[in-house]
Formats: sequence, structure tokens, C-alpha cells
Amino acid sequence: MRVAIIGGTGFVGSYIVDELLEQGHEVSLLVRDGSEHKVRQSGSVRVVSGSIEAATSIGDLVAGCDAVIYCVGILRESPHKGITFETTQFDGVANTVDAALKNGVRRFLLMSANGVKHPGTRYQETKKRAEDRVLASDLDATIFRPSVVFGDPRGQMEFATQLFRDMVEKPFPAVGFFSGPNPRSGAVLMSPVHVEDVARAFVNSLTDDSTVGDIYNLGGPDILSWTEMIRRIAAATGRKKWIIPVPISLMKLAATLFDWLPFFPVTRDQLTMLAEGNTADPDVIKSLIGKSPTPFSLEHIDYLNG
Repeated sequence: MRVAIIGGTGFVGSYIVDELLEQGHEVSLLVRDGSEHKVRQSGSVRVVSGSIEAATSIGDLVAGCDAVIYCVGILRESPHKGITFETTQFDGVANTVDAALKNGVRRFLLMSANGVKHPGTRYQETKKRAEDRVLASDLDATIFRPSVVFGDPRGQMEFATQLFRDMVEKPFPAVGFFSGPNPRSGAVLMSPVHVEDVARAFVNSLTDDSTVGDIYNLGGPDILSWTEMIRRIAAATGRKKWIIPVPISLMKLAATLFDWLPFFPVTRDQLTMLAEGNTADPDVIKSLIGKSPTPFSLEHIDYLNG
């Protein structure tokens, strides 16, 4: 199958490209000018220069393809650079849907996120509107909503690596976020899912007609609190870490004052989503990849020592 991918130079996207090639697909990759060095598999893929804002670029990318995968997303906006949730998570999807329809590409896979909704944060709303745009089209679409994704970052931003750098590696105590009246009853829960499992779920679904029209929440086998994830990261990197419980409401107050600063670690919207939790049934991804998903264990986060 000839597959076009937008977002294939990112963390999850690069693993999807690996899996596509492993399963024998032909890959066309949209790459922004100046980012050609980010293409890990340059000798094995067709590279089209352009951006998600340019209809011509997307048209050139998808022409002659059988399927398209859109896996662009950001966690934080940079409006002064033109990087917003609206442009990357909705406009880019809408442009790609239009290009697919115009060029007769039937199969469309979209990476969304667990917990998207309307009304919600700007992140959640743009992701949800993108889902609605795809499902309302005449395409054979499948949507995936991963929980937090972990795995060897290969030079990209990745969840466990960011937690290590922001919380564990620093000389001061780590923050143990919780919502509600106390740490025990208000634990923030997540289902970390391995990037290779996510990639395999995407690629396996390409030729599985039973997945058309469905939305899949992807989570790993462990439902962990924020504090437990920090403990495992500390253990994997041979550190002992003092963790101070901090209510999300208090951190949101600080974010109200300082989240406009680039160095402030979290935004108000990120804290809002954190308080909502981020879990998923592991049987869902197991059914897509044909095996038990990879746990968030010391063995599988050993890359943090690299």
C-alpha cells in the first residue's frame, strides 16, 4: 500500500514510518523546508517538501497514494512562530481531508488524544473538531486516542524523558500532583502506552476494514499515579527522589501568573487535563496489535540512562 504521512518526522510519527516500512508499505513523507535532517529513513521514503498550511504541498504528497496518516500535534502553542492548536490540530487536518477527497484517497488515519472533548481546553477542542471533520467526510477513517506515549525518544520530546529532566534529574524535590482534597483520593492516573505499540496499531489497522469508522482509546497495561511514574523513572535511573504532594489547584494559580513564560513547565490547560486523568482499557490496543501491550516497567524505560 502507498501511504502518505504528515507528522512523520515527530516522535510517534517516526515510529509509524518504521512500522510502515517493516510491513512492506511505500511511504511518502511531508517535510517542512529546513527539516530534511529530521527524516530518519531518507533512503527508503519519498520526501515532499511543504507545510500543512499549503494545499498544493498536501496535494502533491497524497497524489497516487492509497492512504494518508495525520499525526501532527503540539502540547504548547508558540503564536509568535505561527504554531497554534488551531493551525496544527484542526486546520492541517481539514486541509489534508480536502486533499484526500480531491485526489481519491479513501483511507485516513488520525492521531487524536485521550480525553478530547467539546467544550474543553483549546488543545482538547481542536483535536475533537478535527475528529468530527474526519468522521463527517466521505473517507474510510479510523481515529486513535493514545494516553501518554513513552519509548526511546530518538532526539524528540517524549513523556518519560521530559518527566526525568523536569522532575527527577533536578536537585530539588519532585512535584507529586493530585486533584481533590488529598493525595490519596485525588491521585492523577494515566495509562502510559509504548510508542512501538501505538505505531503497530496504526499500521495494522490500515488493511483491517473492521476498524473503519471507529475511535480507539490506546493505553498500556499499567494504570499509574503521577507519583508512581516519578518513582519508577527515579528507580530506572538509579536515583532516590523526595516527592512533595502539590494540589493541582495551587499549581494552576501559579500558572495563571507565569505560564506565558517559555520556561514555566506547565500551562493552565495542561494542568486542567492532568486533573481529568488519562487512562484507557489495555484490551483495546491488545486487540489491534495481537499481543499484550508493553508495560511502563524499569526494563522498558531503561533508555532514560542513555
